[in-house]
Amino acid sequence: MKLLALLGIYMGIMAKAMWEGAVLAESDATVEVEGNQYFPPNSILKEYFKVSDAHSVCPWKGTASYYDVEVNGKRNDGAAWFYPEPKEAAKQIRGYVAFWKGVRVEK
Repeated sequence: MKLLALLGIYMGIMAKAMWEGAVLAESDATVEVEGNQYFPPNSILKEYFKVSDAHSVCPWKGTASYYDVEVNGKRNDGAAWFYPEPKEAAKQIRGYVAFWKGVRVEK
């Protein structure tokens, strides 16, 4: 198991995001920023994600975009977010997806 702590990149440590009994994302190459696991874009199961119109701004990461998560007819608005064009300080999470609002992340 290789841990690149300075970059916040976890290689070889499997992380999984789950909600309503469904696995939303799973990867051994997440990036941790401010206690949140950011999953590579190719690790999310896209059938559970719907693009949201919501946005927020972080002073050092930039503008976040959101996904609503839908599983078995249940919807969790804005439960996932990502930075499509992050600022330089957060470039390692470009497009990576993080979760909140009851989505359980285990590693």
